[in-house]
Amino acid sequence: MTSTTKLADQYRGEGCTISFELFPPKTDKGMQLMERNVERLTQFGPAFFTCTYGAGGSTQTKTLDVVQRVRQATDLPVASHLTCVGLTVDQLCDYLREAKQRGADYIVALRGDPPQGSTEFQAVAGGLRYANELVELIRSEFADEFGIAVAGYPEVHQEAIDAATDLTNLKRKVDAGADVVVTQLFYDNDDFYRFRDACDQAGIHVPIVPGILPVTNFRQAERIAGLCKARIPDQLAAAMNAVEDDAEQFEIGVEHARKQTIDLLENQVAGIHYYVLNKSDAAEKMLEGLSLGKV
Repeated sequence: MTSTTKLADQYRGEGCTISFELFPPKTDKGMQLMERNVERLTQFGPAFFTCTYGAGGSTQTKTLDVVQRVRQATDLPVASHLTCVGLTVDQLCDYLREAKQRGADYIVALRGDPPQGSTEFQAVAGGLRYANELVELIRSEFADEFGIAVAGYPEVHQEAIDAATDLTNLKRKVDAGADVVVTQLFYDNDDFYRFRDACDQAGIHVPIVPGILPVTNFRQAERIAGLCKARIPDQLAAAMNAVEDDAEQFEIGVEHARKQTIDLLENQVAGIHYYVLNKSDAAEKMLEGLSLGKV
């Protein structure tokens, strides 16, 4: 697949499209390590990489540095995350223009989390309030220059009143022009299948791509899952709590993610998005020997 492949097209045809999410390293050494891991991850034939940025819209410049480096190193499409946090419409357009100049093919369009210490999102003057507005802005100002991914929540967004309201909000984003829905992490595939079915019933007919984060450290996983209200199954929690050695926790967590992956493949998902935290060890062990990629 070339870097000009449209995002929607990545999920057509036989096989499972995989992608990996990165974050901007804080140091030059971290950047070098990330680049080595990206090189190792390419052995699994990812269709593209994505790069997030820090809370409150921080590290945007570093995000674009990652986009540019990964694009140059792999010649694969790269997606930049973009949120509404702290930016006016003009600033959002400035970012999008620079992202295109740096080689970004796709945008992961998000509203963004409220600033630390705040429980409610507040748009800045001249800014946007919702992710569907961001999708609309990209489509109106940049037409088809970017493929657009948006977020979905198998266990319901923590701010949503209920699952039905959450799906209504998701449909707004898709109707505004999103090509694909990538889900928040989850650890029970049944949660994803229920969500996928609900999306179909709600008239959301773009690819629904599961997002997987292997548990390699249980305390870290509890913290991340707590932030996004994801449930860690009792069986996995018990297995993790039964061991204290980091290496044993790594093996248990990676095996759980591998079983999730195999089950998702058997249930014919269009793609899987892996949150790899700039590392490759867990992904390599999890994906070894599996039949991945488009035919």
